[in-house]
Amino acid sequence: MRIGLTFNVRRADVPAGASVSGVLPLPGDDLDEEFDSPETIAAIAAALQSLGHEVELLGYGEPLLQRLHSGPRPDLVWNFAEGHGAGRSREARVPAVLEMLDIPYTGSDPLTLSVTLDKPIAKQLVAAVGVATPRWFVYEGDASSIDREAESLRFPVFVKPACEGSSKGILNSSVLYNLESLRAALQQLHQVYQQPVLVEEFIVGDELTVGVVGNHPPQVLGIMRVLPREQSTQPFVYSLEVKRDWQRQVRYECPAALTPHDSQAVLDATLAAWRALGCRDVARFDFRLREGVPYFLESNPLPGLSPTSGDLVLLSRSLGIEHRELVARILAAAIDRVGLVNAPSDAAVTAHITCI
Repeated sequence: MRIGLTFNVRRADVPAGASVSGVLPLPGDDLDEEFDSPETIAAIAAALQSLGHEVELLGYGEPLLQRLHSGPRPDLVWNFAEGHGAGRSREARVPAVLEMLDIPYTGSDPLTLSVTLDKPIAKQLVAAVGVATPRWFVYEGDASSIDREAESLRFPVFVKPACEGSSKGILNSSVLYNLESLRAALQQLHQVYQQPVLVEEFIVGDELTVGVVGNHPPQVLGIMRVLPREQSTQPFVYSLEVKRDWQRQVRYECPAALTPHDSQAVLDATLAAWRALGCRDVARFDFRLREGVPYFLESNPLPGLSPTSGDLVLLSRSLGIEHRELVARILAAAIDRVGLVNAPSDAAVTAHITCI
């Protein structure tokens, strides 16, 4: 089978523990944070080739459009293109083009990719099916509204760009304790990222991430707890600083050492959110667990697939699922969903892998 890869390539890799400016991250240092390194693109291509497929690198933007127009078209596209700019529908651009050309692809459709990138919309949809989420409001540039909106929340609060991924704009300093610091942070984030800013109550509790692969039914790979290596009087934030230096700053516990009740609550919330958001093939869900209640933070239906890092890959590896097998399982889910036939048998790996 001919598989095309759509992606955005990172212009410069950021060393662990540093930003492109050589110091700890500041808002705006993370322009390319969502994009993939050449090593990640090569690893996914190699995994697909090892499964017996012919792989072509299609990229993004005008080169992608020209290639699809000139043909021959791929049988399937492995899509992990994030899109350029700050628009909330940027992740939906490639799938929309592929649907227009009737080319099947891996992962979620344009609507899901749009609503999951827009965190306030995702929170509304998930809350509507009974999943808890921190109380919140959206700042859209009207400074006079901050005091009024903040009255509905309890400090400390957490701030982040409303339509970003890969922890863009999320720093250790994103936890705020008073109105004065909130006003300053909102104006800075709004100016730097050129988009609304989400303000939500900060949930003190366990940081959890959950991986899901498949469709009918979706299977939870596992629940992973993210724990700081060093204790601090400050609340733990799974920030950009931490993720760029994850080997020294955090340890990952998977399966998470939760009570059966808490594990089931997280599992139920994950699958309810998956259905509410319309996810397909693969996604990762982030929660904060407090007093037995999992609070939905966000979902990522285009999770990072670096062979050496990234929450979904690390979660899978801790359960004995190496990078190639993870790629195979995602591909098998897509192949089954779209009804492709004559795929190499090694690509049709399926397993019941609920593990919490």
